[in-house]
Amino acid sequence: MDGSVRAKVRVRAPELAGRRWLNTGGADVTLKGLRGKIVVLDFWTFCCVNCLHVLDELRPLEQEFADELVLLGVHSPKFEHEGEPAAVEAAVERYAVGHPVLDDPELTTWQAYAARAWPTLVVIDPEGYIVAQLSGEGHAHGLGVLVRELVAEYEAKGTLRRGDSPYVAPPAPQTALRFPGKLAAAPDGSYLLSDTAHHQVVHLEPDLTTERARYGGPGVLEEPQGLCVLPADVAARVGYDVLVADSVHHQIASIQLSDGQIRVVAGTGDQLRERSGSGLALRQDLSTPWDITWWIDRAVIAMAGVHQLWVLHLATDPADNTVAVLAGTSSEGIRDGAAHDAWFAQPSGLSTSADGSRVWVADSESSALRSITLQDSGFEVKTHIGQGLFDFGHIDGPAADALLQHPLGVAELPDGSVAIADTYNGAIRRYDPVVDEVSTLATDLAEPSDVLVESDGDTVRLLVVESAAHQVTRVAVPARAQRVAGIAHQTQRPVTPLAPGAVELRIAFEPPTGQKLDHRYGDPTRLMVMATPGALIRDGDGTSTGLTRTLQLDPAVGDGTLHISVRAAACDGDPDTGEVPEYAACHLYQQDWGISVVLESGGPTELHLDLRGV
Repeated sequence: MDGSVRAKVRVRAPELAGRRWLNTGGADVTLKGLRGKIVVLDFWTFCCVNCLHVLDELRPLEQEFADELVLLGVHSPKFEHEGEPAAVEAAVERYAVGHPVLDDPELTTWQAYAARAWPTLVVIDPEGYIVAQLSGEGHAHGLGVLVRELVAEYEAKGTLRRGDSPYVAPPAPQTALRFPGKLAAAPDGSYLLSDTAHHQVVHLEPDLTTERARYGGPGVLEEPQGLCVLPADVAARVGYDVLVADSVHHQIASIQLSDGQIRVVAGTGDQLRERSGSGLALRQDLSTPWDITWWIDRAVIAMAGVHQLWVLHLATDPADNTVAVLAGTSSEGIRDGAAHDAWFAQPSGLSTSADGSRVWVADSESSALRSITLQDSGFEVKTHIGQGLFDFGHIDGPAADALLQHPLGVAELPDGSVAIADTYNGAIRRYDPVVDEVSTLATDLAEPSDVLVESDGDTVRLLVVESAAHQVTRVAVPARAQRVAGIAHQTQRPVTPLAPGAVELRIAFEPPTGQKLDHRYGDPTRLMVMATPGALIRDGDGTSTGLTRTLQLDPAVGDGTLHISVRAAACDGDPDTGEVPEYAACHLYQQDWGISVVLESGGPTELHLDLRGV
C-alpha cells in the first residue's frame, strides 16, 4: 500500500449518532474526542450468532492493544425487540461486552457507514479516516496485522495517543441465576438448567428453586445452552447422564450426575470454519451448538453457528464417538425438502415428538417453526410457521399467515400440538398441526428461551425459562388460547436498488500484509449466490470460484432477497519472496449477506460488497 496503510482516497469517518451510550458511565463518545487513537467499530445485533463469534474473536485484540485501540460496539437491531432499551442493556451484560456500545435503534450510524450485514467492522485511523471495512468472521488475525501497522505509522508521525479508555464497567449484578438458557427434566422429577451467564449447569429440585448441585464454571463450560438427558440404557452404556451444548467452547460436554464429572465428548474447542464435517467427534470442529435432543438412537444438535443440524453417535469410548451433518447446506434462510438441500437460519431449539416421528425445530433467525422427519426417501425438512429472514411479528391464525419473532425453544404438548418459546415477543405460542393454526398461550414473559411441558393427570403446565428475568416460571395452560392480531414487521434496513437485467457482483478482498491468496491447489475462493424468490435471478446463481459474478435479474419479479455467501483462504507468505511455503498457515475469511433488493429502471448495474476492503 505504497508504504502506508492509509487508503489512496481518504474518507473521513462520519461522527457517531444514536439513542445513547452504554458502558461509559453515562458519557457520550465522539470520534473527535478519540483523535490519536485507533478505533474499530463493531456493527452487531444480539440475535446474530456470527456477531457473538466476532465479540469473542476481538477480545484478545482488546487486551493486546488496550492502550492504542478503542473498540466501540454499534448495536444496530434486526428485530423489533432488539431495539428496546432494556433488551439492549441485558444483551451487553449477557455477552460480557467489555467496551462502550452505541445504541443505534434507528440504524442512523449503520446507514452513515453503509453497513450491509451483521457483523461489519470498520477501522478508523488516529486522524479520523476510514482505513478498512470488513464483513463476517475470521478477521482477528488480519485485523491484528492492520492495527500493528497503524501503531507503527502513527507512532512514527507522533500522532498516536495511548491510554484514556472511555469504557466504564457497570456494577456487577447479583442473582441466583443469570440469563438461564435451556431446561431438561431428569427421571426422578428434578430438573437440569443451563445457567448460561454463570457458565454452569444447575441441578434443581422439583420446586425449580432449591439447588441440588452445580456443575462446571468459567473455563470448564462457557455459556452452556442445550441439555439432553440420555435414555437410561444409553447412560448406563456410556457412563454419563447428560449432554451439554457448550456454545462458546464449540463442544459437546457430558456430565455424570453421581460425581459431577465433566468430559468433552465432541468438538476440538476450535470453531468450525469449513461449514461441513464428519468423522471422529473429538477431532471435528463444531460451531456454536445451541440445543440437543435424542432421536433415533443418536443426539441431534442444533448447530446454530453454521445453520445446520448435526448428529452425534455415542460410543462406549468417547474417542470412538462420531458426528455428521444431518440437515442444512449452511446457507441461511428457509428452504424445505431433502435434508441435504435444506436451508436453516440459526436453529436454536429442538424437541423430539412423543411418537418419535420427528424433531421440532425453533429456527430463530427466520422466526420459524420447522421439523425434520425420516421418510422412505430420506430425511425431509418442512416449515410449519415462517416466511423468511426478514419477516416477523405476533400474528395468530392460519399457519401460512402467522408470524413469530426469533423463537428459541419448542416442546410438544400432550395433545400433539406444539408450544413455542416465542422469545422476542415475550410469549408462548401454540401450533396445532391438525388444523394448521397458531394461537397464543401466554404473554408478558421476559425473553422465554425454552419451554418444557409438565403434566399431572388432567393438569398441564408449562415450565418456561424466562432468560431475561433470570428464573424458571410455571405457567398454566389456559383452557382456551388467545388469538392475537398483532403487527407484522420487516427488518428495517434500506432496500438496495439495482437495475433489471445484467448486474455485476464484486466482492472486495485484500489479504492482510504478509498473506496472499494461495492458488497452488486451485482457486481458494468460493462464491454462492441464490435468491428468494428463486426466479429473481434468471442467470448467474449457484456456487463457483471467484469473487465476481454477472447476475441476470428478472424485471418481472421486481424485488426480493439476494443470498450471497463468500469465503476466501489467504495463507502466510514467505517474508522475503512473498511465495506461499508448502506448510504455511492459512486463514479463512467468510461472510453471508441477505440483501433486500428492488429492481428499478436506471438503478445501479454493480453491487459491491466488502469481505475485506482496505
